[in-house]
Amino acid sequence: MQTQQKIVDFLYAVPHFMETPTERDFTFDATVAFARDNYVIPFTLVSCYLMFCFFGVKHMRTTTPFDLRLPLAAWSGGLSLFSFIGMIKTVPFLLARIIEASFENTICENPGLNWGKGPTGFWVMCFIFSKVPELIDTVFIVLRKKPLIFLHWYHHVTVLLYCWDAYSTMAASGLYFVAMNYSVHAFMYGYYCLTSLRMCPKWFPTILITASQITQMFVGTGVCISSWYFVYKNGDGGCNNQQSNLIAGGIMYGSYLYLFVDFAIGRYLKKPAAKAKKVQ
Repeated sequence: MQTQQKIVDFLYAVPHFMETPTERDFTFDATVAFARDNYVIPFTLVSCYLMFCFFGVKHMRTTTPFDLRLPLAAWSGGLSLFSFIGMIKTVPFLLARIIEASFENTICENPGLNWGKGPTGFWVMCFIFSKVPELIDTVFIVLRKKPLIFLHWYHHVTVLLYCWDAYSTMAASGLYFVAMNYSVHAFMYGYYCLTSLRMCPKWFPTILITASQITQMFVGTGVCISSWYFVYKNGDGGCNNQQSNLIAGGIMYGSYLYLFVDFAIGRYLKKPAAKAKKVQ
């Protein structure tokens, strides 16, 4: 038990490493109130984003594509570094909670009692609002005349709306989603950066990126289902997750799981099979 407690204490201490005064003194009251009172912001941004997707792609059909290789590398590298720091600030705290508390507590306890404050709370807040600048990913795709697939723009739209709502209601299960997404993005954007710089080894198995995304969606769907169960089991107020947000999360993560699996099958299974058929 002493060893376990030492591990827990260490994990709780990791997010405080090199913390700034802003991180140390952070409380979520003001930022949650801002999100709760300004739902018009994400809906307006999503509307503008969808119009850009439609008219931008239409315009670029008759326009020479921009190179943007180095700006894309800088953008992806910045997001990778941002996500890596976020991972360090959130994953250890989540692991400590998983070791120390029951699974029900980790997805039902009021965030104000644990991860909603201090450095972990600060980086959860950063994660929520980072979904706005992440829309710029699509600008690079459109201006470079790369295929803008449904999965890409659907993911950006739904994740922004869902995260905004989850934060405004302080969904207790939110730390799972934040920690997983930071972790996947830290490596995914790092891969994009190296690819843009033409420094990524040809032998790198890109399927690992897709596999990590599918794993994230699988776990996310499981957390949503578990949250539904505990809300039903404990009744109103017994689990700090709102039904509407859980329904949205379940639909979102379930659809992501299907779309990412379908993408993986199309990219890694069907194409190699088609090539083998051609060789024969």
